[in-house]
Amino acid sequence: MKLLLTGVNHKTAPVELREKLAISQEQLSDATRALLEFPGVHEAMILSTCNRVELLAFHEASSPDLLSFLQSYLGIETVSLRPHTYEYRETDVVQHLFRVASSLDSMVVGEPQILGQVKEAYTVARSVGAVQTHLEKLLQSTFTVAKKVRSETQIGSSSVSVASVAVDLAKKIFGSLEGKRVLLVGAGKMSELAARHLMQQGADSIFVTNRTHDRAVRLAQNFQGHAVRFDDLYATADQADIIITSTGSQEHIFRKEHGHQFLHKRRNRPMFFIDIAVPRDVDPEINRVDGVFLYDIDDLQSVAASHLADRTREAHRAEAIITEEVQRFHRRTKALNATPMIVDLQSTAEEMRQAELRRAQARLQSLTPEQQAAVEALTRGLMNKFLHMPMQAIKAAALEADTVMLEVMRAVFNLPSAQEPTASRAAEKPAAAKSEEPIAVGNQKDRS
Repeated sequence: MKLLLTGVNHKTAPVELREKLAISQEQLSDATRALLEFPGVHEAMILSTCNRVELLAFHEASSPDLLSFLQSYLGIETVSLRPHTYEYRETDVVQHLFRVASSLDSMVVGEPQILGQVKEAYTVARSVGAVQTHLEKLLQSTFTVAKKVRSETQIGSSSVSVASVAVDLAKKIFGSLEGKRVLLVGAGKMSELAARHLMQQGADSIFVTNRTHDRAVRLAQNFQGHAVRFDDLYATADQADIIITSTGSQEHIFRKEHGHQFLHKRRNRPMFFIDIAVPRDVDPEINRVDGVFLYDIDDLQSVAASHLADRTREAHRAEAIITEEVQRFHRRTKALNATPMIVDLQSTAEEMRQAELRRAQARLQSLTPEQQAAVEALTRGLMNKFLHMPMQAIKAAALEADTVMLEVMRAVFNLPSAQEPTASRAAEKPAAAKSEEPIAVGNQKDRS
């Protein structure tokens, strides 16, 4: 498999750059189609979350320049992007995907959301025809491995997420969330997780606003909270002590002037914003307003570090599972490469068997039908027993990528060259096969 993955994540790029690269759910289908049409790309998938943007491609000839795709599609100069990107090929791509889906590469190790995000990216790519044979096998293996890591380790125990870390930060800021009023801006999965953790930590009241008001109402009802119409956001936001915002907006929702307005209404009582959106919902300039404190998703990193310390042992166990599964996937992939050669060997042997039966046909005409069947079974059984050892040798050589041994086997059995197109082999052999029906040994009168 010729695999290539290029991307940036929370470890390599600041949020200022990640938000420029972020591809919204609404844009994902179009972006995936564009990547599929990019020169050299045969299959593709795009994973875009608050912590990473990654382009996955299967190619056959020379490697496509995926950074050039980002430049052309998003209008970002590769010169500024290149120092923050990473690139993986072949087996390294497999290992990286397994780690990402298993939440070992997440800002909060063990968080459960990333697997769902990978599945969503796969679903979109498959719906536009960008995932076919090669990426299908890789991604199905990825989901299986992530499930295995979850079931065989405690990496996901006491489940954590970016939303839960945001609530932990709010608790550290105030000491206690009892009596605090919280406004959730956005009614997506992150907001739902944040609401759940807020209630567990004793928040007094939760307000929810969303551009689609019905979604805000449903989320607020789930947590005995209150829905606020998005048009009333700026008129009511000053009532919140903590604002946690996570929307898909491409522009800042809260700016510096809003901070001044809110503080004036609050008579300078402090106000905290926790922005877990990418692109960011809150203009960093709001931090310049005395009494307004802003924490974005990168600020959550230090809080997440404490979770990592508790999960180190389970992370090591998960890494061991992934290493083993990467090797297994690699063996399966290489073993598949031996299939055409094994088919050629079986076809050659069958032609030889049929030829020998034709040669002996005159001497076998007096056989009864039962004897004919016995001869057929005997010759086929001998052929299969003879082929067993060569076939095992071919599979072993394929697993070890021993091209010298494979070429020796081709020469010994006079098989087509590996470089010879499959179509040409198929064009040669069927011509003979059509004129050479399986020989039924025995009396010609019986056959008529």
